[in-house]
Amino acid sequence: MPTRIEIVPCLSDNYAYLVKSGDACAVVDPSEAAPVRAALAARGWTLTHILNTHHHPDHCGGNLELKKETGAIVVGPGKDAARIPGIDVGVTEESGWEFDGRKVQVLEVPAHTRGAITFVIDGNAFTGDTLFSMGCGRLFEGDATMMWNSLSKLMTLPDDTEIYCGHEYTESNGRFALTLEPDNDALQKRMEEVRALRAAGKPTIPVSMATEKATNPFLRPDAPQIRKSLGMEGADTVAAFHEIRARKNRF
Repeated sequence: MPTRIEIVPCLSDNYAYLVKSGDACAVVDPSEAAPVRAALAARGWTLTHILNTHHHPDHCGGNLELKKETGAIVVGPGKDAARIPGIDVGVTEESGWEFDGRKVQVLEVPAHTRGAITFVIDGNAFTGDTLFSMGCGRLFEGDATMMWNSLSKLMTLPDDTEIYCGHEYTESNGRFALTLEPDNDALQKRMEEVRALRAAGKPTIPVSMATEKATNPFLRPDAPQIRKSLGMEGADTVAAFHEIRARKNRF
């Protein structure tokens, strides 16, 4: 039976995700309990696990309330366990994890936070605030080299991997991407889709890794037009990536 995934909007622009397999049901990055509780009730699902990609409150603020109500097992980054509320199981890249008998790949992707991880379940990557559609997270606890290494690791996932990120930032990210690569046909097409989805009140997530590789400037620091826009044709990859991140911070 395939895994079922339901998007749960939280706060102003956060996404939590319900992941259902058999009798097991996990929520990824619950910033608050109420929307998750409502989504579970609407579907008649019982929460068994809480998965956290990193320690920020807008990704784990609902942990303790949901754990108290349901007895769900909290799973998060083992190397940052001290900052994950209610954590029961700390996972690493080496340990991986198992969900309803399914092998779950855990990727350690530090930079936004030092303990950030991505869960990959049946070809679906829950990337938290490391990789956004057409964007990446701010470098709160790492540097450009660390983030580039983390994104490079994510890019080794198959092109048909579906990306489920932590926020609905896609339209703003795309507007920034167009300032660097205005002639990118794939980017222009993606932005048309994004604008239509947002106008209809729909999420722009999930998105395939293939689409991200073709449109996300943070995965494309060596693209010729981006290098020309940056005026950094001869710079190394990390330097170009750092400049992209700096410009996005000011955008």
